[in-house]
Amino acid sequence: MSAMLQPQIILLKEGTDTSQGKPQLVSNINACTAVADVVRSTLGPRGMDKLIHDDKGAVTISNDGATIMKLLDIVHPAAKILVDIAKSQDSEVGDGTTTVVLLAAEFLREAKPFIEDGVHSQNLIRSYRSACSLAIEKIKELAVSIEGKSLEEKKSLLAKCAATTLSSKLIGGEKEFFASMVVDAVIAIGNEDRLNMIGIKKVPGGTMRDSFLVNGVAFKKTFSYAGFEQQPKKFLNPKILLLNVELELKSEKENAEIRLSDPAQYQSIVDAEWNIIYDKLDKCVNSGAKVVLSRLAIGDLATQYFADRDIFCAGRVAEEDLKRVAAATGGTVQTSVNNIIEEVLGTCEIFEERQVGNERFNIFNGCPSGQTATIVLRGGADQFIEEAERSLHDAIMIVRRALKNSTVVAGGGAIDMEISRYLRQHARTIAGKSQLFINSYAKALEVIPRQLCDNAGFDATDVLNKLRQKHALPSGEGAPYGVDITTGGIADSFANFVWEPAIVKINAINAATEASCLVLSVDETIKNPKSESAQGEAAASAMAGRGRGGGFRGRGRGMRR
Repeated sequence: MSAMLQPQIILLKEGTDTSQGKPQLVSNINACTAVADVVRSTLGPRGMDKLIHDDKGAVTISNDGATIMKLLDIVHPAAKILVDIAKSQDSEVGDGTTTVVLLAAEFLREAKPFIEDGVHSQNLIRSYRSACSLAIEKIKELAVSIEGKSLEEKKSLLAKCAATTLSSKLIGGEKEFFASMVVDAVIAIGNEDRLNMIGIKKVPGGTMRDSFLVNGVAFKKTFSYAGFEQQPKKFLNPKILLLNVELELKSEKENAEIRLSDPAQYQSIVDAEWNIIYDKLDKCVNSGAKVVLSRLAIGDLATQYFADRDIFCAGRVAEEDLKRVAAATGGTVQTSVNNIIEEVLGTCEIFEERQVGNERFNIFNGCPSGQTATIVLRGGADQFIEEAERSLHDAIMIVRRALKNSTVVAGGGAIDMEISRYLRQHARTIAGKSQLFINSYAKALEVIPRQLCDNAGFDATDVLNKLRQKHALPSGEGAPYGVDITTGGIADSFANFVWEPAIVKINAINAATEASCLVLSVDETIKNPKSESAQGEAAASAMAGRGRGGGFRGRGRGMRR
């Protein structure tokens, strides 16, 4: 009787949505696999592209996992974890974003039947984590170092890594052309960590083959005044002056007031203004610089003045480009034209203005510090060039990673099959349930070669059986064998130069395992309702603010009193 009279305890706000237990976990797993199904078909050299059309009408065509995941407006809280790991893989390594999403979803899919049978998720998490550390040890053991090679050998090895990355992109048809360009660009910036030292400029028109690499800086011609065409457009070993100064006549400040007793004094004020600007221009000319760049405007008077003295000038240069010119030429950006000394001037072997498609580019070649490079991309459609830029970003990241962590592994699903075989073998030595869990982890790793076959239109079961048989050879000679995309059989990925940096695989397996363990460890989702009163108050305050803002309209400059 007393139990019936217990007062009801209200713990959560009315309308709070809670779901817990096994069905909740299964629903999270289903959401993650649904997300992976979106990017599944983009994996590999024969992967398809996705056309994403957003609410603003912008169209993006891409097969880069991270780009697609960013553009999908995913609202499911568990599925957002997959978006996060794709982003982290992109920022950390640059490539393997589709791989990481597929692996995480496959780990969860393999865990689903165990969860439905009542296995505690912590048992699965423990086994998955131990399988992950075993897999990473095995990758490090199988990885081949490219240290100690000569620069030419290194270049060709890095080009192979870049070509492997580019083969799955839209510009895969020209992968050799772009791979060598990317390697040259990365080697040009040396140990410089900042990626913005490699500029990518996009010019519609022409073919992909018209793209070129500048060992220095190139930027689009800026807005110019009359007199610009009279300036010389080519210099050999010029001195370059970089400014953050406005070189034009300034209009007086608002409401400036000058009291004059004699009209003749007005002329002296006008002359003073002209003298100030001429003084600035004289100092620029006397510095010995032949190229003057400024982040702020260079007016028509200054343009004509420089043209008369055979000096090239460009105003309103983007800050990013100016910084890259400073890094490349060894110059320093000046905020004043007073006391310009030799040390602050930059230099390069050749400066020229060149026509590229419909645009004119200012190009600085042969820069002394050489810590910057610019890739000028050409192509038919704007979307195509955008995708080419994303592809090159991935390739640049990969080459940088391979340079720093100079170990590579066989691609084309070879490393995944080898780890899968190793884990299956290891699982047999374990007594208890974790044998099953590590086996399922090993099976999940086979999703990469399977998906490569599916996307290329081959019989995945047939190819996987051949791979399993090859990898199971006791001599270990089958370890580098992966899917051969051209013939639909299997081939030695190492011999075919399908390589990827070991760090890509290590990062992908680590991130995918962490993400799947995170999803498995959630057993309850609580969704707080938005307070209706709070929403009402926010709307009311917004309306009030709008009303107040419209009320005060003061008299502006030039209005009659």
